[in-house]
Amino acid sequence: MPRKRKLLAQLSALQSNSSFPPFDALENLNATPDGDSSPKSSKYFAIEKKNSSQLEDDFFNQPCISLAKSFLGQILVRKLPDGRELWGRIVETEAYLGGEDEASHSKGGKQTQRNAAMFMKPGTLYVYQIYGIYFCVNVSSQGEGAAVLLRSLEPLQGLDAMRELRSASKKGPTKLLKDWQLCNGPSKLCQAFGIDKAFDQRDLTQDAAIWMAPGHDLPGEQDVVATTRIGIGNRGEWAQKPLRFYLRGNKFVSVVDKKKEREMAAMGHFSCS
Repeated sequence: MPRKRKLLAQLSALQSNSSFPPFDALENLNATPDGDSSPKSSKYFAIEKKNSSQLEDDFFNQPCISLAKSFLGQILVRKLPDGRELWGRIVETEAYLGGEDEASHSKGGKQTQRNAAMFMKPGTLYVYQIYGIYFCVNVSSQGEGAAVLLRSLEPLQGLDAMRELRSASKKGPTKLLKDWQLCNGPSKLCQAFGIDKAFDQRDLTQDAAIWMAPGHDLPGEQDVVATTRIGIGNRGEWAQKPLRFYLRGNKFVSVVDKKKEREMAAMGHFSCS
């Protein structure tokens, strides 16, 4: 049975080479023209996929601020139609608390076709467009209309593919992006991971093309900076609330608040470098 021996050899190579399977080998085992991730040609790929870890419903079912902090250090995984997987560690988030939050798309409890995902089960993606060009991705939490914006990722796997996707979104020749430039902002993140409006209302616990995996080096409270959100304009007291969270000292964060970090150091939360 030559085909079976070939598949077993490929599987053995996947397991021995790296904890992150090589792209080409995955494509050979599970290549489908429409990008469907269900196993079409190999039961061995199905076993590999079943064993991969993934954050489930219970993780997402928590209050918005708690979820925004809990996201830090977790891994966003995106499987492209050609089988390649992109991995990024979440290093910056913003919480939008729903009806009471003047900066939220759901302020006043307003529900529209655009923001419907904010009112769906925790773990639902809310993707919206800004400036008619760029996309931002959020994840719904507990609370009516509450969601967490994913602001920045630390790229871990698939950096070449991320560069391809970032370049494809630009017109004309582009400079080669450095690692820290790939996902250091909400729209850059979406470009690098190929996330657009088609991902709106998808469930992170059920979708085959995007999910979250648990991080292995999760931060403590002393590693997290809580500061004001970015680009929300004149929203009164809500513009000053510390609802943006990022990992201190991480070079992949989009905007660092040095003043806040000095204040936290003065209060003994961590040493000031």
